[in-house]
Amino acid sequence: MAEISAVVSSPRASAVSSAAAAAAAAAVGSAVLSSPRAAPRAGGGAQQFHHRRWAPAISPPYRAYLVALWLVGFVLVFLWQNTSMGRLRLYSRPPMSTPRRAPSAAAADAMGQWVASPPEYDLREFGGVGDGRTLNTAAFEAAVAAIAERGGGRLTVPAGRWLTAPFNLTSHMTLFLASGAEILGIQDERYWPLMPPLPSYGYGREHKGPRYGSLIHGQDLKDVIITGHNGTINGQGQSWWIKFHKKLLNHTRGPLVQLMRSSNILISNITLRDSPFWTLHVYDCKHVTILETTVLAPVVGAPNTDGINPDSCTDVMIENCYISVGDDGIAIKSGWDQYGIAYGRPSTNITIRRVTIRSMVSAGVSIGSEMSGGVSNVLVENVHIWSSRRGVRIKTAPGRGAYVNNIAYRNITLENVRVGIVIKTDYNEHPDEAFDPKAVPIVGNISYTSIHGQRVRVPVRIQGSAEIPVRNVTFHDMSVGLLDKKYHVFQCSFVQGQVIGYVFPVPCKNLDLYNEWRELVKESTLQNISDIDYSF
Repeated sequence: MAEISAVVSSPRASAVSSAAAAAAAAAVGSAVLSSPRAAPRAGGGAQQFHHRRWAPAISPPYRAYLVALWLVGFVLVFLWQNTSMGRLRLYSRPPMSTPRRAPSAAAADAMGQWVASPPEYDLREFGGVGDGRTLNTAAFEAAVAAIAERGGGRLTVPAGRWLTAPFNLTSHMTLFLASGAEILGIQDERYWPLMPPLPSYGYGREHKGPRYGSLIHGQDLKDVIITGHNGTINGQGQSWWIKFHKKLLNHTRGPLVQLMRSSNILISNITLRDSPFWTLHVYDCKHVTILETTVLAPVVGAPNTDGINPDSCTDVMIENCYISVGDDGIAIKSGWDQYGIAYGRPSTNITIRRVTIRSMVSAGVSIGSEMSGGVSNVLVENVHIWSSRRGVRIKTAPGRGAYVNNIAYRNITLENVRVGIVIKTDYNEHPDEAFDPKAVPIVGNISYTSIHGQRVRVPVRIQGSAEIPVRNVTFHDMSVGLLDKKYHVFQCSFVQGQVIGYVFPVPCKNLDLYNEWRELVKESTLQNISDIDYSF
């Protein structure tokens, strides 16, 4: 720096110094432009540099144009997302709605990779009137026909009271009952169509010949959903029950909802009430799921209003339901005597869990008595049965044939129940005199684990017979409070099996005793003795 000062102070070098100064300034300017982080720093004789970001200078008019262009682009993108062109929703998640099934492979191939959403209809679009007086059968039929024509879709029944005669569903259909919606079955039986008897029953359950159809019916269907926001299907069964008691009906009453020979069925988040006969009957169906469903009928004076009846069905899940009805809460069936044997469709792979049931005239969960196609692989767990005549029951008889096999009951709670566990092998009710009394069922491999309760009169009554002995029954972890300790309350007849660990009340002498480590403590030699007592 001293040399530079000397050169500048020399008058003879003024021209040279001017040129040198210009060259130095050019070099400094070049350095600044080539390094965006370098900038002259103020103060002192020597030049210093700030670290400042460099950006090309833009004149104010062009800057305004760029800002305006950016705003216009943002508005166009916003409008595009909120119009029919924005179905892809690049930046937003689609709203939650009722799950829709994926299209079939054939439909996807026919339409390419893009598949349209199933159509959604409102019953009012077809002339429906929800005043509780107008008959809406034509509206339901037109809506179902429109869905069938489109290959599937959803029919919403809005809030209101929708009177109707029976109508049919179609495949790939969702029947959605909004909050406050109630479908009402017309009480005049002349509006209810007659159908052929079920092939595995021989004839209508109550009368020979045709039977009344169900209020909501479907057969040979795939992918059927009945759901909603806890809407109601009401059979208005009171007039049917009165006519049944007075013997004024010439045909078997119809169920409230019946699906036959169908697959992939989901029923959830609805209330079913006051059925003329069985409430929900799934017959010869596969892959059935029933969730969060309430089933109601008067606990007395509503004959045969079973809650849920899987009949000759495979792969069934019944979960998180509440049932209070005038007959069995859940009854697993598979045909009646020689007709069920000939039809040959078992009920198998059935799970019932987290269900609360009340049945003052029958049982919480029953198997049979119509079980002539066979019943196997059934799990009943985490079930609460209260104020009922019986808890869990298996019933059969000579003439039924087939088998009841591999049945497991776990975590069952019994509260104020007359008889907790029942197996009955002489339930002698037959469709006609042509049954074969030598066709005896095989009953065995049945386990009861973690059975608890209070105010139970008879915790166990297992009535096998010389014709139909009950084999391989297991009790493990059972403690049931008794209503009256003066009676013999663990009753057995022709039973072979075992008790593991602690069981109360004291088990019958027919069973072998094992400790908690499953070591044999005492082997029974009295399997065929009987101490059944129906006097209390």
